[in-house]
Amino acid sequence: MRIRLPHLVASALVSVISLNSAWADEVQVAVAANFTAPIQAIAKDFEKDTGHTLVAAYGATGQFYAQIKNGAPFEVFLAADDTTPAKLEQENEIVPGSRFTYAIGTLALWSAKPGYVDAKGEVLMHNAFQHLSIANPKAAPYGLAATQVLDKLKLTEATKAKIVEGQNITQAFQFVSTGNAELGFVALSQVYKDGKVSEGSAWIVPSTLHDPIRQDAVILNKGKDNPAAKALVEYLKGPKAAAVIKSYGYEI
Repeated sequence: MRIRLPHLVASALVSVISLNSAWADEVQVAVAANFTAPIQAIAKDFEKDTGHTLVAAYGATGQFYAQIKNGAPFEVFLAADDTTPAKLEQENEIVPGSRFTYAIGTLALWSAKPGYVDAKGEVLMHNAFQHLSIANPKAAPYGLAATQVLDKLKLTEATKAKIVEGQNITQAFQFVSTGNAELGFVALSQVYKDGKVSEGSAWIVPSTLHDPIRQDAVILNKGKDNPAAKALVEYLKGPKAAAVIKSYGYEI
């Protein structure tokens, strides 16, 4: 049996759909590589709850800074540190008052091999490995934190010839996951889900061994008139996003 909607009801439905489409906007987001998995999970709920679409690019914080200064079309920036967003704020590149800390990151020494990295990180002190992967410390805050750990443990010189450097934390992770390095410093969020390391073996590096990895978000000037940019920043402060962020090993 074919059911026909009255003309007025059908017209009303079309109007509602059109109105919802008019309210929905797209936001261009520069996302620090360590936050790839969490933002992908958050994006699904954000789009479902707000109707807005999140379009993300992933990379090193330092590289994003250069791109933003050169006019890249990003509207929101989720950095892997707090110094880069603060610098952009001083340079009047962001919407005043929009900067806030969305997560505090955790560094991990990780190997794709189960049992290779012990819970105290003594494998690092033994120095029997051939390659140690880190992210570029000049562009990636997690790479900088890794160098601080090596310095504090007095291993900088001993490991210097063994360092395999990735452009960002994603590439540092890939060097280890593909076996090009036996172990490496990665973001805990890359190997952690729902309270445990999801694969391989890892040492969760004590925060006392490096500067805090405070990750700040800002609305850039290009997003000042975009409702979706403001909506995303507010969403990141809410309970749904917080639950996802914590599930990947970050602190709030």
